[in-house]
Amino acid sequence: MSTTNMATSGSYWEDLRKQARQLENELDLKLVSFSKLCTSYSSREQRTRDSRSESVGSSQDNMLVAMTTELDQLLANLSSVNDKMAEYTNTPGASSHNAALMHTLQRHRDILQDYTHEFHKTKSNFLSLREREDLLGSVHRDIESYKSSTGVNNRRTELFLKEHEHLRNSDSLIDNAISIAMATKENITFQRGMLKSIQTRVTTLANRFPAINGLIQKINLRKRRDSLILGGVIGICTILLLLYTFH
Repeated sequence: MSTTNMATSGSYWEDLRKQARQLENELDLKLVSFSKLCTSYSSREQRTRDSRSESVGSSQDNMLVAMTTELDQLLANLSSVNDKMAEYTNTPGASSHNAALMHTLQRHRDILQDYTHEFHKTKSNFLSLREREDLLGSVHRDIESYKSSTGVNNRRTELFLKEHEHLRNSDSLIDNAISIAMATKENITFQRGMLKSIQTRVTTLANRFPAINGLIQKINLRKRRDSLILGGVIGICTILLLLYTFH
């Protein structure tokens, strides 16, 4: 190949690289804007509140559709440039620099693949978001229609729901009270077993030492009195808790 042809081929390669870098820079900026626009996409439920919000939502839809078409075209152009670069690496005149050219080509292909993946991911997220919010908007409109047509029934429904919630809270309080009572019962049973064991030992000692028999009887009387007081306190607390629950 002559020097002129080599220079022309080198210029062609540089032109392709320049086009590729220009498209990549433009794609990078467009993808950032596209991602921000998708993130700030207004909720369908909010956009249906008034005509002004609907106008804003329609404007966003048009912008997103336009940017999607533009990004598709830019990706197609970059893919075309990469194909031309791949064709150039197979020409006989480029064989002496084939390793460097292939490295450059692979880098541009990787960039194209990353941009394509990012675009399709953002686009898929946006379509899912729009589909979900369209569904939410439909549900919201159905609810508003139901409320406007059945205002009295809706009020009754709200009262029933509040009463149901109150009953659920009451059940929860009762369950807590029963759990506390069961735990108290187990604790008292355990203490009673310990007291019986102690009483047995003390009775044995009293039989051996009659002088302390009177003292033991006094202790037993005080123990019965304390048990009655404790039982009365527990009963009163349980009654007060139940009265507070159902009040």
